Amino acid sequence: MRAWAVVETGAPLQALDMPTPEPRGAEVLIEVTHCGVCHSDLHIWEGGYDLGSRGKLSLKDRGVVLPLAMGHEIAGRVAAMGPEASGVAIGEAKVVFPWIGCGRCERCAAGDDNMCANAARTLGIYRNGGYATHVLVPDAKYLVPVDGVEPAVAATYACSGITVHSAIRKLGAIPPDRPVVLVGAGGLGLNAIHMLRALGHRRIVSVDVSAAKLEAAKAAGATDTVLAEGDVTAAIVAACGGPALAVIDLVNGAATARFAFDALGKGGVLVQVGLFGGEMTIPLPLMAIRALTIQGSYVGSLDDLKSVMALAKAGKLAALPVSTEPMNQANAVLERLRDGKVTGRVVLRAEAA
Repeated sequence: MRAWAVVETGAPLQALDMPTPEPRGAEVLIEVTHCGVCHSDLHIWEGGYDLGSRGKLSLKDRGVVLPLAMGHEIAGRVAAMGPEASGVAIGEAKVVFPWIGCGRCERCAAGDDNMCANAARTLGIYRNGGYATHVLVPDAKYLVPVDGVEPAVAATYACSGITVHSAIRKLGAIPPDRPVVLVGAGGLGLNAIHMLRALGHRRIVSVDVSAAKLEAAKAAGATDTVLAEGDVTAAIVAACGGPALAVIDLVNGAATARFAFDALGKGGVLVQVGLFGGEMTIPLPLMAIRALTIQGSYVGSLDDLKSVMALAKAGKLAALPVSTEPMNQANAVLERLRDGKVTGRVVLRAEAA
């Protein structure tokens, strides 16, 4: 198989010829047709994560081994199956759930592979992913039918879609007219707007540093927008008509975490999703006085993916703005994403598409 892989952090991806995996046991080989380019791919490409005063979390610290074909937003067709694989047939179009755990622990048994603390087998991070012609999936249970959803869009649901779905669920029961604040209007932010609308929410406040991205947020269905300059906290409170009770920070850097926290009212919930870097310092008495909740949210579960695909198949979930580029342009797309020149999502298109 051909793969476009990280061989050295910070260096251009290299096109490598690798042996095409042969599925064994319950494994399924997928011929990739589409693979989304996610902002988290940049952290792997660049070599790690900024932890503020805790230093940097390197790829080695995470157990990532190079060379690696990144890409965890994968759609494709079943190309081959191991003798114990069941429930799929050759040629079927599938979206791949990539956040695969050890398969043996309590969390994996409950379907929360993304929370596995034992031996994550995430595609595109710990195993070769979708920046390649083929990807090996450990079990057919991680494959969800495309069923008429545009494959390039369906691929993005394996990360962007389930990430916002999982984060929204963590807000709890929200009256449809209570404002939900979304910090960041990139691919995740636009997907979150679509997801909130699909789930019946009517007040959505989008915050971003880019006026162009805020226009895209308005087009997606945001009812209010805030340009992140000056006193952002005051602007958010004004847009909400009072202190915010539900905020999802899809950027989650030191600056956004600060103004998001400061905008919270009593009983408010801040869900932190992004991996932008830095750290957060908070006045501890306010946590108790205001009864605030701060919670991290890491991607989503297999059930999240099934729920998102069901919303899409039912026509309730508007499609994220997606543009496609040939797979061999993966490096150029990463550079555009790094430079903030991507609105919506770019999906790599393999020859098999």
